[in-house]
Amino acid sequence: MTIDIRRLSDRLPQEIADLEREARREGYRHVARLIEEWSIGDNRFEHRGERLLGAYAEEALAGIGGMTVETAMSGALRMRRFYIRPTMRGRGIGRMLAMALLDHARSFCTVVTVHAGNDGAARFWESLGFEPHERDGHTHVLALQHHSDDPAASDLRQCVTPRSP
Repeated sequence: MTIDIRRLSDRLPQEIADLEREARREGYRHVARLIEEWSIGDNRFEHRGERLLGAYAEEALAGIGGMTVETAMSGALRMRRFYIRPTMRGRGIGRMLAMALLDHARSFCTVVTVHAGNDGAARFWESLGFEPHERDGHTHVLALQHHSDDPAASDLRQCVTPRSP
């Protein structure tokens, strides 16, 4: 199976309605909020460092994930609106989305936050190096290294954990 990570910038893909229905069936409203915020222009992932990505498996939208400015922490970005179709989970798609966004973030900031909505999400983010840090609406934080000529710089194992204040 080929996974293609694409930037979504001009419009949301039509298939996002299917993702929203699946998320709602699982009790999640964050995909609906993404659609709502996009449609009224509140969040189009257009600010410095922001990005919205879609993961496509054989041309079908398998998942979505974004990054916005973290308003509660100066100079930080925040992972947002992650959702992978239940039938596509366990294939590394969420990890691919997260890695692509974290790689992008390194050019803009040194800290990324996320709000893990449940224990499974917390385990996922922690597997990527995020540390628990419940504060200001987020549950986890990750300190990044900036890009360099060293190929290992984009490897999440190289991330450094920040000290809690």
